[in-house]
Amino acid sequence: MAPISAWSANTWSLIVYTVAVIGIVGLMLGLSWILGGRDWGRAKDEQFESGVLGQGTARLRFSAKFYLVAMFFVIFDVEALFLYAWAVSVREAGWAGFIEASIFIFILAASLVYLWKIGALEWAPASRRPSSPSEPDSPAAKPDRPAR
Repeated sequence: MAPISAWSANTWSLIVYTVAVIGIVGLMLGLSWILGGRDWGRAKDEQFESGVLGQGTARLRFSAKFYLVAMFFVIFDVEALFLYAWAVSVREAGWAGFIEASIFIFILAASLVYLWKIGALEWAPASRRPSSPSEPDSPAAKPDRPAR
């Protein structure tokens, strides 16, 4: 019997994998066709088959605040990834890495405070936000009855 070469062993495993994937996909499609419902109607022809008929169009205008929040999330999420990489190698980084990470965290905190102060994290405009009782012109600060 001839020894199996590395090329034929790799080819054989690729062929087995391909046949297994095609078999599993065929099994899933076949079972869904056999076990699936046969009822057709207007609601079933919709893109989202919840049984509720759609109203209006899918073209909606989103506020720019949604995109701002998404960008803030991505920015702070990537920065958290950098901090995770630092935390994994904290022993190798030593004090220099600790000081650099502290500066990085300080810049993160300063940018968050800046975004908070300019109102980038506020959903409603200032005219529609409920006022706090500490503000002197707010209706909550004025008593309902005159003082005695």
